[in-house]
Amino acid sequence: MAYATINPYTGETVKTFPDATDQEIQTALTDAYEAFKSWRNVSFAERAKVMTAAANILRRDIDKYAKLLTLEMGKLYEEAKLETILSAEIFEYYAKNAEELLKSEKLPVADPKEGDAILVHQPQGIVFAIEPWNFPYYQIARIIAPQLSAGNTVLLKHASNVPQSAAIFDALMIEAGLPKGAFRNLYAARHHTEVILNDPRVCGVALTGSEGAGAIVAAVAGKALKKATMELGGADAFIVLEDADVEKAAKWAAFGRHWNAGQVCVSSKRLIVADAVYDQFLSVYKAEVAKLKAGDPMDPSTTLAPLSSQKAADDLKAQVEEAKKHGAEVEVIGAPVPEKGAFFQPLLMTNLHENNAARHWEFFGPVTQLYRVKDEAEAIRVANDTPYGLGGSVFTKDTKRGVEVAKQIHTGMVYINHPTMVKADLPFGGVARSGYGRELIGLGIKEFVNHKLIDVVDIDAPF
Repeated sequence: MAYATINPYTGETVKTFPDATDQEIQTALTDAYEAFKSWRNVSFAERAKVMTAAANILRRDIDKYAKLLTLEMGKLYEEAKLETILSAEIFEYYAKNAEELLKSEKLPVADPKEGDAILVHQPQGIVFAIEPWNFPYYQIARIIAPQLSAGNTVLLKHASNVPQSAAIFDALMIEAGLPKGAFRNLYAARHHTEVILNDPRVCGVALTGSEGAGAIVAAVAGKALKKATMELGGADAFIVLEDADVEKAAKWAAFGRHWNAGQVCVSSKRLIVADAVYDQFLSVYKAEVAKLKAGDPMDPSTTLAPLSSQKAADDLKAQVEEAKKHGAEVEVIGAPVPEKGAFFQPLLMTNLHENNAARHWEFFGPVTQLYRVKDEAEAIRVANDTPYGLGGSVFTKDTKRGVEVAKQIHTGMVYINHPTMVKADLPFGGVARSGYGRELIGLGIKEFVNHKLIDVVDIDAPF
């Protein structure tokens, strides 16, 4: 596996990094566990100081951090700054809330003779984090902020095309005052995943990535009897009911599909529009996409970034061609994109009938799947006709109706009158082929802790 920074806008290979050696992996495991043995006993207040310091550094040096995101994966500079701030907010959230989220809980018991029962939440060891390239800082922050705050330590295997983003977060935590070994970036080779997960000092793995990678890692973790959380792909439904504010819905749809160049697991990938407003919606949607300007991601006027790599663009093109073989009709929308760089022309895909396998695929880039439905019932059916279950949206002026529709959509998240959001104080996760487990808030911080029952019972109490 080649760890390398390749600028998606210019195609230039900026820097390469060698894979970690077997000995480096073993040293990192030893250092992480030695750090854990002391870090687990550090007070929440002291851990919070480190989290706060990390947030302050990100805010102070936002330009430095944002430019690196743009260099490595082509993210718009303004979006890169927003991601840096979001990462800081996650650190701040756990600095403020970790102690309360993990406080001991007194359990109600039916009979006093059962004892005085409490539930305590204790760290377990090293968490192995495997993260993707599309949000290089946010993905790290949303696992290390809760897990370090809980008293665990973390080893990171990041995507091969964002090695400097991984390294700068390693340096960030050292500058923030985290003890040596408590968090470390590793340029791990493929075979190291099994080595790390089979180590008894590792308590589990948190992976965000593709279905394929998730299936492989989950299998290794299962064989090793290790806890795993999986945040995988998504094909979010964006439902527009006949009573929606159509113009605003269409504008949100254009944003929801094309932010981060459409490379988001919770992008609004499948637009499902009621027949009564379909034509109006489509007209506004196309007009909004036409406003997008592809170009240098460092230029403030650019609103459509290149994809993360030329390979990503080539793979997406091949996927679209395969969908056409199954009967999909594809229309070019928006202004032409530059030939130089890993750009991808926005496309609109229709005729995704029930026998077209492409209706069940995730297109990771600016390819919009569009469905025309007769009513609410059909919208819900189409929304659930997917192997994924991550996020989704329902647009309607009747918010109570929207909530009832949302309850019938089989996903981990549904937003009414807004594309799926990512925030520091909201949970993130899905069901079905989108994975299992949750990240952020109290759900995330409790994924890799031991929920231990301690029951004080009278020695003379009956069994």
